[in-house]
Amino acid sequence: MTDSPIALGTDRRRQTLPATGGLADAATLPSRPRVVVVGGGIAGLSAATGLAERGVAVEVIEREPYLGGRVGGWTERRDGSEPLAMNRGFHAFFRQYYNLRSLLARIDPRLGMLTPVEDYPLIDGEGRRDTFRGLPQTPPWNAVAFAARSPTFRLRDFLHLDARAAAPLAAVSLPGIYQRLDHLDAATFLENIRFPEAARHLAFEVFSRSFFADPSQLSAAELATMFHIYFLGSSEGLIFDVPTANYDKALWEPLQRYLESRAVQFRLGANVLRIDTGAAGGFRVHTDSGDHLDADGVVLAADVAGLQRIVAESSDLGNETWRGQIAQMGIAPPFAVHRLWLDRPVAADRSAFLGTAGHKPLDNISVLERYEREAGEWARAHRGSVVELHAYALESAASTPAAIAQLHRIYPETAAAQVVCELTLERGDCPLFPPGSYERRPQVVTPHAGLLLAGDAIRVDLPVALMERAATTGWCAANRLLASWGLAGHPLHTVPTAGRSPLLRWLATRERATQS
Repeated sequence: MTDSPIALGTDRRRQTLPATGGLADAATLPSRPRVVVVGGGIAGLSAATGLAERGVAVEVIEREPYLGGRVGGWTERRDGSEPLAMNRGFHAFFRQYYNLRSLLARIDPRLGMLTPVEDYPLIDGEGRRDTFRGLPQTPPWNAVAFAARSPTFRLRDFLHLDARAAAPLAAVSLPGIYQRLDHLDAATFLENIRFPEAARHLAFEVFSRSFFADPSQLSAAELATMFHIYFLGSSEGLIFDVPTANYDKALWEPLQRYLESRAVQFRLGANVLRIDTGAAGGFRVHTDSGDHLDADGVVLAADVAGLQRIVAESSDLGNETWRGQIAQMGIAPPFAVHRLWLDRPVAADRSAFLGTAGHKPLDNISVLERYEREAGEWARAHRGSVVELHAYALESAASTPAAIAQLHRIYPETAAAQVVCELTLERGDCPLFPPGSYERRPQVVTPHAGLLLAGDAIRVDLPVALMERAATTGWCAANRLLASWGLAGHPLHTVPTAGRSPLLRWLATRERATQS
């Protein structure tokens, strides 16, 4: 299947990693390879798609009763009340998420299941407000325009910046940025470049919070990579898309049907206990139902805790170094999603999404009926609103009253609303990328040729993050297996792997030479 031009965006300077050549279909091989994919999130589904489209027999095992992993969706039914759509919270599908969008193009080449969010303002505790609306798309003018019109960034702040310390931001390259900055945490790095504190909280903290971590716990290299992906490395712009319905209905059930049409089998609500290696190089995957699956290849696309548990129980997997890498992987602090069904609407001019700083424990507010079908149907039927509140990097148990208090402060009209229904979800299963962790992160390849890793916690030396890292590692895992059987792979696409501005690259190189 060729990549959809809509999925690939508009940036002509995006980079393509061509597909490896080979046979078009496994049916031409002496025997059809069989692969077990452990984990039905974005990474696992990307791997399953890449393999199934080349005729490999695939079975996906997912512990939840639904697909999508941390971007999954389901329906809540409580006490005989009407069914309510629920998920783990808002996700932004940026235009530069090429490999994720390529996966979704299997459902609809025109990506009709996504709709744009034209703006996502940021507001701090002092009421200062930033916006991404109307910014130029071309780097570096997008970042310059954002800073120039920000109420938290003044002319003297530009003059006060330490250009030498900030040079890595101007010319990020992969994987070089990790060699330069991974020893620092994001908070220290921003202090070193004398980035104004108010702007730091309003803009850069939004990026670090995307990793569900406080800036003091996040590698500065990871922050710089994010800056490259969204500001200086891509001309796709800062506007993103969101699904038009709950994730299960818009994304994963249609993709499941697509994969089942290619003979992919799914086991939902099942756990993998351990994986044994065979003398002939194959694998035996044991599940909690007491049976096992024999496979020529395995893609481990579980979350960090699941991966660690499976490897710990599989004594003959890997070597001491690799097993140590798995064991030391970090998990970010927990987060909470509070979804509220209110008996009256929020003001009509409220944005679909608002990022907050200085409103602990609240980090953002979503008004779901602005874009999600199920929420819109409920809001119209009840003349109300469906509002979602996020609290990241929790230091104590989630507090719905504390989050609601901040909602009332920011959107005063909600203080008079009654909560018709309320669901709170608290999880602590997102990967953590602390300073100094890059060299120790496990990669897609493992000590076993037929065992691959995938997921947003897995290292890949490309400018990708979050959902796009999950998708990219899934495609990479599939490509590795396909190449081992002489089958054709799939192309990958990313924003440029190095800063796109020759002037900024020259300035950064000059600053680096001055430092040495």
